[in-house]
Amino acid sequence: MNDLIFNSTRLKFARKLRGLTAQALCDRLCITTRTLSDFENGRAEPQSITLHKFVSILEFPEEFFFADDISPLDDSAVSFRSLSRMAAKVRDAVLHEGQLALDLSEWLDKRFDTPSVAVPDLRHLTPAAAAETLRSMWALGENPIGNMVHLIESKGIRVFSLTADSTDMDACSFWKADRPFIFLNTQKSVEHSRFDAAHELGHLVLHKHGGIGKAAEIQAHEFAATFLMTESSVRAYFRMPTTLDKIIADKCLWKVAAFAYTRRLKELSLITEWQYRSFCVGLSKRGYRKKEPNPILQRETSKLLPMLFQALRQEGVTKQNIAKDMKIYSKDIDSLIFNLTLLPLPGGSMNRAAPGSPKKPGNLRLIK
Repeated sequence: MNDLIFNSTRLKFARKLRGLTAQALCDRLCITTRTLSDFENGRAEPQSITLHKFVSILEFPEEFFFADDISPLDDSAVSFRSLSRMAAKVRDAVLHEGQLALDLSEWLDKRFDTPSVAVPDLRHLTPAAAAETLRSMWALGENPIGNMVHLIESKGIRVFSLTADSTDMDACSFWKADRPFIFLNTQKSVEHSRFDAAHELGHLVLHKHGGIGKAAEIQAHEFAATFLMTESSVRAYFRMPTTLDKIIADKCLWKVAAFAYTRRLKELSLITEWQYRSFCVGLSKRGYRKKEPNPILQRETSKLLPMLFQALRQEGVTKQNIAKDMKIYSKDIDSLIFNLTLLPLPGGSMNRAAPGSPKKPGNLRLIK
C-alpha cells in the first residue's frame, strides 16, 4: 500500500456504517478526537499500526481505505419507514449500507441482464387508485399476494436487507439511476416486512419525484393497505359477526398482521370505531403488539440474488471474489442479501433461497 494514498472519505464512511461515533472509535483506538478528525478530513495519514487498528475495529480490509472516494446516499432522496425513536446513528448506518448495496448492484448489473424495471410513475393518482392500477398493470387480479419480495424483484426492484443492528428501522426505499431499491429489516415479523415492502412500493410509485414527510407516509400506508388487501376481496370475504378470534384467523388469508387487518376493516367501515378500538385493546392484551398470532414461519427473502450468485458460482466466481473486487469482506455481502450464503451441502448441492427455486437461473443472462 506504500504507493497508494490513504482515502480519508473511506475512514469516515466505515466508521458511520458501523454505527460508531467519533468518540467511541477514539476510545477504542486510544487517540484524541482531534487526531481522528485529522485522519477523516485528510489533514494527516495514519501510521501502519493505527491503520491495522482501523482494519480490525471497523472490519474492512486494508485495501478498502485506499480506494476511490465513497460517500453515503443522500438522505433527501431516501424514504424511511421507521419508528420515532430511531437514533441518528442508525439512520446514518443505513445510508452508508445503502451505498454498499448500490456498489453490489452495479457489480451484478455489469455481468447480468436482469428483469427490467416495470414500476410506473403514478403520482397523479390517489394512493388507493394507484394500488388498484398497479395491480391491474401487473395482472394480479384480486388475489392475495403470495410473496411480496419475489413479486417486486420480478418487476426490476432490487431488494436488500438492512444490516443496521436495530429494530428501530423498519424499511427504506429510493430510486437511483432509474433503478428502484427497497431495504427491509429482517428482524421484524414476516407480516410486518410484507407490509413494509408494500409501503415502500407505494413510495416508489407515488413519490419518485419527491414527497418525503408525514403526508407521504400516510399515502404510502394507504397504498400498502389497498395493495395487500383490496377492497373488493376484503368485502367479499368479510362476514358478521366479527370476533377477535375471527380476525386472527382471517388475517392469514392476506398474510398481514392482525393489527393491519383490523385497521383495514375500520377503513372500509366494516367495523365501527368502537369495535376497532376494542379489538386493538384485545390484541394488545394478548401480547400481539410484540409478536404475531398465527405467524408466517417462512421469511420472504430474495429469489433473484441467490440465483445470480449460483450462476456466478457455475462460472467459478465466488462470493469472496466479489468481496475482493468491492474491497470489503464477504460478511457484508451476506448481510445485504438476507444472509443467503451459497454453502456446499452434502452431495455437492447448493443452498437455495426458497423451496422450489429453479436449479438454473431461468431467463437471466450472464454477460460475457
